[in-house]
Amino acid sequence: MTLNRTILDIHILQTVPPSNLNRDDTGTPKSATYGGVRRSRVSSQAWKRATRKAFAGLLDASELGIRTKKVVEVLAERVMDLDRSMTRAAAQSLAAETITTATGSKVAVPGRKSKADVEDPAAESTYLMFLSGRQYDALAAMTVEGGKGGDLKALKDYFRDRENKARAKQLVLTEHSVDIALFGRMVADSTDLNVDAAAQVAHALSVHAVEVESDYYTAVDDKNTDAESGAGMIGTVDFNSSTLYRYAALDVNRLQENLGVGHDDARPAEPTRRAVTAFLEGFITSLPTGKINTFGNQTLPAAVIVKLRSRRPVSYVAAFEEPIGVGEEGGFLRGSCQRLAAFVPDLERSFGLADGPEGWVLRVGKETEALGTLGKSVSLPELLDSVGEAVAARLRPEGSGAGSAAAVDSGVTEGGSDIASGSGA
Repeated sequence: MTLNRTILDIHILQTVPPSNLNRDDTGTPKSATYGGVRRSRVSSQAWKRATRKAFAGLLDASELGIRTKKVVEVLAERVMDLDRSMTRAAAQSLAAETITTATGSKVAVPGRKSKADVEDPAAESTYLMFLSGRQYDALAAMTVEGGKGGDLKALKDYFRDRENKARAKQLVLTEHSVDIALFGRMVADSTDLNVDAAAQVAHALSVHAVEVESDYYTAVDDKNTDAESGAGMIGTVDFNSSTLYRYAALDVNRLQENLGVGHDDARPAEPTRRAVTAFLEGFITSLPTGKINTFGNQTLPAAVIVKLRSRRPVSYVAAFEEPIGVGEEGGFLRGSCQRLAAFVPDLERSFGLADGPEGWVLRVGKETEALGTLGKSVSLPELLDSVGEAVAARLRPEGSGAGSAAAVDSGVTEGGSDIASGSGA
């Protein structure tokens, strides 16, 4: 059987004590109604941001992008690195011209934020723009080539040449960073520069009903005397606690399309493998930092289930449409694991997804024992190695002996659609 796609499903159960990970415009923890009851919710944007921040410790800076309105400032810095004789003002003028040519986006100088500002600020784009470090480097080299010595007129003439203009646009379409390849990019003024995301991240939901609580706090003025009673300030902060179900899907094929194949002919899937393992580790271990200093809610997942699929992503959130009740000894984790252990085989058998090898299960504690039947028990390092090898094996050209061996070693067979791989753009 020939596999069509490589889709990675990541399912996580994570308990979070009193916290306010992700709040709305009133300062209250976000929530949603599911199964007729109010649930705790952490938005997908919050967890994607946390995952992106985790990449700083997992990938080299050259493999990451910068999302900012200050694109001219970022490019100008790199232009000055290439030509030390160029003034900041000249570099910014050249950078603005290059950004407009390459992306089709308008840039404008914002008003001064303070009267104390001595220099005029660099032009900014009207919306956040996402470019990779390598794209900035390539654009900087082209800027210096066309605008030697800071000559703006020369750069404009340079970009009037169709080939140069096309090359500038092409630089923005290649050498995508890992985070752009994963989470996509939208350029409103030039839709041909858009990048379809390879990753889908669901809003995390509590598996049980949740009520918002409020903490009343006071702060004492250290200089008050014994005769001065009362607080220096008072306030309240809303919070909740929950056991969350988190889910993400990764279309590995689209990720490879976005990144391109590696330059090492012996390991063409290496950039994709590195991106997959970085996303897997980043998503599993990251945590949004809302009110983190107030609550110190530094937890890690209690259970992680990873599946490789061939057809489409499959979330297990429906297992919790009926909210989990408090267990006999308290808590929601044991009941959540038992619910999943019963739901997953039934779902996969009913939809013909259970004809392949199992996935991988990373779990902690006796409460999660029921999940042991859903896959091979692994530690986090073992999970990253196994998934990385399985993904690389699937992406190798057909007939590659190394690919077949890797598939066997990682516990993935060519005929297994249950943990094949998938798509999540």
